[in-house]
Amino acid sequence: MTYPPRRNPPAPPVSEGPASTGPISAGPTESEATAVRSPLLRTLLADVRAGKPDAEEAFWRYAAATGTPLVEPDPEGDPDHRLVTFVRREDPARPATHVLALVHTVTDKDRHAGDLAPHLMDRIDGTGVWAISHRLRADHRASYQFHATGGTREDALRADRSSWLGVLDHAEPDPLNDRVPLPSRDGRNPASVLELPDAPPQSRIRRRDDVDRGRTLDAEVDGRRITVHLPPGHRPDSGPYALAVLLDGEMWGPVLGVGDILDNLHADGDLPPTVAVLVDTMGRRMEDLACSAPFVDWLADTLLPWSGREYGAGADAARTVVAGQSAGGLTAAFAAFQRPDRFGLALSQSGSFWWPDDERGSEWLTGQYAWAERRPVTLHLEVGLQEWMLLQENRRLRNVLRARGYDVRYREFNGGHDYACWRGGLADGLAALLGEG
Repeated sequence: MTYPPRRNPPAPPVSEGPASTGPISAGPTESEATAVRSPLLRTLLADVRAGKPDAEEAFWRYAAATGTPLVEPDPEGDPDHRLVTFVRREDPARPATHVLALVHTVTDKDRHAGDLAPHLMDRIDGTGVWAISHRLRADHRASYQFHATGGTREDALRADRSSWLGVLDHAEPDPLNDRVPLPSRDGRNPASVLELPDAPPQSRIRRRDDVDRGRTLDAEVDGRRITVHLPPGHRPDSGPYALAVLLDGEMWGPVLGVGDILDNLHADGDLPPTVAVLVDTMGRRMEDLACSAPFVDWLADTLLPWSGREYGAGADAARTVVAGQSAGGLTAAFAAFQRPDRFGLALSQSGSFWWPDDERGSEWLTGQYAWAERRPVTLHLEVGLQEWMLLQENRRLRNVLRARGYDVRYREFNGGHDYACWRGGLADGLAALLGEG
């Protein structure tokens, strides 16, 4: 059987709902045919039932050639959506009884509700194909993994924190996905990335062989680990350089390799020569990244002067950006509020602006921006449409900033609380804030 091109297969006339691919035995029935939403899987199903030799191998050759997950037209004919089918090939050496598809945010919502059942993949009887389909908007981006188990269904569906951490410790990437993988830390496996055709481009995240490389150095400032990335041709006496302070440096440096992104930005002319200083939270994240004035003062009064002495960067607040994600995004916006004399630019990605949400109330920083004297700072905010716990809070901060006359750039992306989204957004945000100068 010759499979249709990935971008133009026939649209399946089925209704919306979770896909089910098995177990399926001999002789297709009408209900079985409509249960399999993917036309490609229906083709496989028909070929297997017809006894066609090499049917499954032909399917896997097609999947390997086009890359996975399988992306097909929307079952309802909406050009702004796609039917996305995740497939996993059974490993004969490690046969599974159950397989979970862990699609960032898509799965997380149900996991928080204690119900992972919608994310169990089904196996087509008589094959080694595990599959599950989701109807997603055509601009969706998310990291994902598979978790195969040999135990009971009850064990596979445990959603308590301890069990979930165990799942994340052993989940594996999709070997047929051809996108740039998302590295993980703490010994976990990397994740694969789903990137639908209308997702914002991320042209700067892949390491390029044809660009000049900067230098990455390890340092320690006042007992805290720091990673520094210098632009190509950097000389301390040829500054002053722009400065980017990246929070959660232990992720952006050794794990995500942000130096490649910075080198690409420099090569494309989207960033002036910029020194990046990556600050390691070293297990102090909840202490440092919760609108902590002492931490922000340390950044302003210790780290930035050190950056100036060592690398000729950080003297001009209008060319100094502090960037962070989640609690780091909250702290980036707080740093611009607390110390506008040193941080004239803030890049907040998926900022946790709900903080503190206790007896003190919630959305404290938004209230500060609403009532305090306007600071001479520019903010770049972005948040994912799938971040149900953050979206409205980010919108409210945006509205307050605009009402107060701040220079604020705001973007919503169709994704979640996910470095697969943030790494592209970081590049765009740095270019928007520093590239205009």
